[in-house]
Amino acid sequence: MAEEKNVKQSAKDVAAKGVKGAGGFAKEFKEFISRGNVVDMAVGVIIGGAFTAIVNSLVADIFTPLIGAMMVGVNFDKLGFEFPLGNHPYLNFGSFIQNVISFLITALCLFAIIKFMNAFKRKEAEKPAEPPKPTKEEELLTEIRDLLKAQAEE
Repeated sequence: MAEEKNVKQSAKDVAAKGVKGAGGFAKEFKEFISRGNVVDMAVGVIIGGAFTAIVNSLVADIFTPLIGAMMVGVNFDKLGFEFPLGNHPYLNFGSFIQNVISFLITALCLFAIIKFMNAFKRKEAEKPAEPPKPTKEEELLTEIRDLLKAQAEE
């Protein structure tokens, strides 16, 4: 009878620990989600997606046609060739060139943003920090030193 009671009690303990563990997990997850880092990362991903669309449009609609005009009418969208084997796949390397240009512009923009942020941080770091105020003990020790010095001079 005593063993049966212990088994029932231990089963209740296990169930209680499971419920507490689930609640702890939910609490930890809530803390993780509400941290600034996760929110900042989500905002960065969303802005990055919008920025990518702008850069892709800039490359496809402005830079690529200008580069094509400088190269005597080369159209990057149709730059490629048909491979003479199998079912004759079309190798569109013009699209690849367009994506490389898009990547380089994105990398250049990120470099400029990071460089600007680092310059701003350097300006903040250059501000001289105020010296820390002495503690009460240090003030008392300074007064004692000054008094002893004054007595020695008399």
